[in-house]
Amino acid sequence: MDFIITSLQPWDIEIGSTIKNTAMEISKKNRVLYINTPSSFTHWLRTSKKKTEVRVNDNLHIVYCNLPALPVNSMPFRWLFNIANYCNNYIIARTIKKAIRNHQVKEYVHLIDTDIYRSRYLKQLLHPALSIYYRRDYIIGVDYWRKYGPACEQALVRQADIVMTNSSYFTEELKPLNPNIYTTNTGVNLSLYDGNILHDIPADLKDIPSPRIGYTGAIIERRLDADLLYAVAQQLPQYNFVFVGPEDDFFAQHPLHTLKNTYFTGHREVAELPAYIQHFDVCLNPQKVNPITEGNYPLKIDEYLAIGKPVVATSTHTMREVFAEYTHLATDVDSYLYAIQKALGETEDAELKNARIAFAQTHSWAHSVEKIYKAIDIYKTTSKK
Repeated sequence: MDFIITSLQPWDIEIGSTIKNTAMEISKKNRVLYINTPSSFTHWLRTSKKKTEVRVNDNLHIVYCNLPALPVNSMPFRWLFNIANYCNNYIIARTIKKAIRNHQVKEYVHLIDTDIYRSRYLKQLLHPALSIYYRRDYIIGVDYWRKYGPACEQALVRQADIVMTNSSYFTEELKPLNPNIYTTNTGVNLSLYDGNILHDIPADLKDIPSPRIGYTGAIIERRLDADLLYAVAQQLPQYNFVFVGPEDDFFAQHPLHTLKNTYFTGHREVAELPAYIQHFDVCLNPQKVNPITEGNYPLKIDEYLAIGKPVVATSTHTMREVFAEYTHLATDVDSYLYAIQKALGETEDAELKNARIAFAQTHSWAHSVEKIYKAIDIYKTTSKK
């Protein structure tokens, strides 16, 4: 079948993306139209040259919806929000229908990737053969989405033919709304994150002596515990802490930057990240524990493990359920200090390294997407009865 994907994330996002990797994997066997949903008015006005479509490979096409979206979240009343949001959905549906005609698409699966506003009415407007809602992040825990988001997501879950999540925590939460629900977990790009490939040390790491305790990914307040990191780095002055990724304003102004043993590289391309990970001694995921992170599946853990690195991470539901055997879990400053030092003692352990790599290889994107195919097969079989 053909797949049409609508997502919160634009294709040109600078950091690694679960939905982009999922789309790439699906396109190995099926045609995929990935819809770049409307930008804001400000972004639209700044973009002089509007794209219409980009071909990624023989089966994957990025289709751009070039009309700007109405700022629905600022609407003061729910009825006004619903009208404006329906208008945005109608604009997107017109773009999709045009792409369907251009590509002669007949029967397709519509995969909605946590796009709770702009895909809210697309099932009614498009009538796909099968509609899948995929929750891979708890976005309704973010302030922006709290006013209208929960009702939109509940409606999408109820009306979907299939619901997918990337953690059992999300599955249990949404199951009362739709029993036809499955957990996919997430995959890792094993060709990129290959523990057997030797990388040259990145130039900005050369002057930072080991032991290097590293993190890769977005450095943002709502997900990472800055105060914990400050306390840990302050109490381990003999270790160097390296953060690779874009920072939000909170982190950019945090006292972490004043410590002599902390280093921030800024944004790096996804293809560069394995070299950084390989030259870290221990990898971190110092998450805050909150509704956004508790059930989230941290893709970076698979990436760290695929390179074979010792990992220290905050103990969340997914970390305990999926990764506990292969990582060191911590809950506070003291347990982080202990875990980091214990992990450093494992850096030369070849047996543990190979076990981490072997475990990560069970989390390929092919394995993740195969669960989506299986859910579709089950739905087709049961719907015929």
